[in-house]
Amino acid sequence: MQTLDFSDFFQPIDPEQVSGGQPFQSTQLGNVARIYTKEKGWPEMEGIKLALIGIEEDRRTATNIGAADGPNAARRELYRLYQGNWSLEMADLGNIRAGNTPSDTDFALKTVMGALLRKNIIPILIGGGQDLTYAQYLAYQAIEQTVNLVAIDARFDLGGADQELSSESYLSKIILHQPNFLFNYSNIGYQTYFAEQSAIELMGKLNFDVHRLGGLRGSIEQAEPIIRNADLVSFDLSAIRRSEAPANAAASPNGFSAEEACQLARYAGISDKLSSFGIFEFNPVLDERGQTAQLVAQMIWCFIEGVYNRKKDYPFSDTSAYTRYRVFLKDHNHEIIFFKSNRSDRWWMEVPYPPNQKLKFERHALVPCLYNEYEEACQEEMPDRWWQTFQKLS
Repeated sequence: MQTLDFSDFFQPIDPEQVSGGQPFQSTQLGNVARIYTKEKGWPEMEGIKLALIGIEEDRRTATNIGAADGPNAARRELYRLYQGNWSLEMADLGNIRAGNTPSDTDFALKTVMGALLRKNIIPILIGGGQDLTYAQYLAYQAIEQTVNLVAIDARFDLGGADQELSSESYLSKIILHQPNFLFNYSNIGYQTYFAEQSAIELMGKLNFDVHRLGGLRGSIEQAEPIIRNADLVSFDLSAIRRSEAPANAAASPNGFSAEEACQLARYAGISDKLSSFGIFEFNPVLDERGQTAQLVAQMIWCFIEGVYNRKKDYPFSDTSAYTRYRVFLKDHNHEIIFFKSNRSDRWWMEVPYPPNQKLKFERHALVPCLYNEYEEACQEEMPDRWWQTFQKLS
């Protein structure tokens, strides 16, 4: 694991700054995590499952300057939290220093992340602006696989056609990047009055999966299969209502509640497929009594809790551990095969794909779903999620 020493990119953590001079209790996260400090040096990475990475970069988020200071503010609250019913295997690598240019910061992040992903270590990112999602995405180029990106965001962040990379335009840069290894983009929580109709129509033409805030409020479990299908999740704090997360310049009166934000983070953690999680646009300059810092810390805790409760029922290794259901839709002339895990009671749909695309698309052919989508199919209704994926694969 010595090859995972990237200390040249990182600013070590000042223990006094994150502890307030108070010693941590034996089971508080500040005592059990392996933290990069000047005194202890780079943490031993053997046996590590999670890596916390702060990013001191906010130069491309013009309306939210101050977000570069978010990582340490979140750590102060995170390390006061207590370990759950699990033994934490997490290294805190410190903060990636802002490079001479934002592109230099991107290079450092994608290099570190790429190395961690190859070792099956899950990076937890605390930004910084959401433009860092672009570097988060580029890290997957190192492991040569197509990926699904889920953004929890009140906006699409497509930007203008000629707009430079920023927190308001990173998505278009991902879509246009060559080589393209984005299989699917999903948005959770967009608010229609923040989205141009042409952008909503574009999402439909690209067979992307977008979900309005109003459609998820009161039924947050609808987001679980969307996140279960993700390789990387990017969470913009502006998706949370201002009254519960004020430390964001773009926060508005509407958005997810704090409890829903933690539930979404837990869905990300418990997904066997997901391999990186980022929380962006936390600006402590705008925080009130540390409220948003506490919420970010609790979201990270919920993500970690989810990771330690993974069911390991995807990808399928033994189909005897699943109940198979076959539904033939006469009106559509398609047969849909559903699988229900006997271990977790979670559901998937199988989507056929061209044989010559087996290696490229095999990992996307089992689509997470809910029981009500099986019920829809039994009523001769084509599940939207199945059809969107079928269009992409064919």
